[in-house]
Amino acid sequence: MGTKATVKSVLPESMKELGAQALLANAYHLYLQPGSDIVDGAGGLGKFMNWPGPTFTDSGGFQVLSLGVGFKKVIAMSEDTFRSDEVIAEKKERLAHVDDDGVTFKSHLDGSMHRFSPEISMKVQHQLGADIMFAFDECTTLHNTRKYQEKSLERTRLWAQRCLAEHHRQTIERSHRPYQALFGVLQGAQYEDLRRKAARDLSAMKVDVDGTEVEFDGFGLGGALDKENLGTILGWMTEELPTNKPRHLLGIGEPDDLFVGVENGADTFDCVAPSRQARTSAVFTLDGRVNISNAPYRRQFIPIEENCDCYTCLHYTRAYINHLFRGKEILAATLATIHNERFIVRLVDQMRSQIIEGNFSEFKKDFLGRFYSGNLKRSLS
Repeated sequence: MGTKATVKSVLPESMKELGAQALLANAYHLYLQPGSDIVDGAGGLGKFMNWPGPTFTDSGGFQVLSLGVGFKKVIAMSEDTFRSDEVIAEKKERLAHVDDDGVTFKSHLDGSMHRFSPEISMKVQHQLGADIMFAFDECTTLHNTRKYQEKSLERTRLWAQRCLAEHHRQTIERSHRPYQALFGVLQGAQYEDLRRKAARDLSAMKVDVDGTEVEFDGFGLGGALDKENLGTILGWMTEELPTNKPRHLLGIGEPDDLFVGVENGADTFDCVAPSRQARTSAVFTLDGRVNISNAPYRRQFIPIEENCDCYTCLHYTRAYINHLFRGKEILAATLATIHNERFIVRLVDQMRSQIIEGNFSEFKKDFLGRFYSGNLKRSLS
């Protein structure tokens, strides 16, 4: 995931070499800095960041509602956070306001005030020029009341219609640029009827714009997702969605979650977890996640993973990377990120091949059994 048109600490060329098929950037961040008009002037997101592959942009809805009120994780918001139609931070200055037309929010960079609506989100994403973009939605939390979830879901449905209409207008106005696919985003939190309703509503949605029927090209499985019930919630949605359109699972990247997503119908994923964890010295191995900066690795003159084909494992040792982290060297984040990204890409590649060979369930059992038993052994030692 290249939030600000970059995967932190590594070159876009490195991501291509690691086997990444697409990169996702964030509309909220790029709108604030450097500005979607500048990305547009550069020829679009791919050219701006020198990435030759497919690109995604999310709508900015999550960031507007989470960063705008000072929370890093929307799932951590308390129910008291919400009053009427407004989102406020408990015991903090009110930084974001939601109404039926859109969201007014304060920039986390400089405190300036901004407004996002379905139409603005579509214009910004068209300027960014990603191959796939997402409809503007209201991202709630698992702690919101049922009543608020119902109201928010209807608001998101109406916003989806406006996104489709504006998407069509922008496509006509910008016919000199390649077509950009638009995915609708499914909300509904932990409620089965709301999740199924969102899937039915958005998959059946067709908006007439000047005699042309416009519909979504695919769907984003998003919102607040309870990890323990992830598979069940995904199943509710994918059972209602058409089989001939892609499904993207938003913000999921842990190994066990990837398995759950794949077996419940998700096609693509995005997540900052592999790179974010790498920058804190947490690296993936087949025997679990290890903190490479810890003392046991100071004299281990072996790769992070013996059979890994990433640049880091082919050229550097655990001892060297341990030294870099302890010395607070920038190269530490680069080498760890290269490994983590390759680990996840290889894992998804293996999932795909095992599905084709009919061995997915056995592969899942073996992989997760080894991965989490390794984590357990280290926690007990």
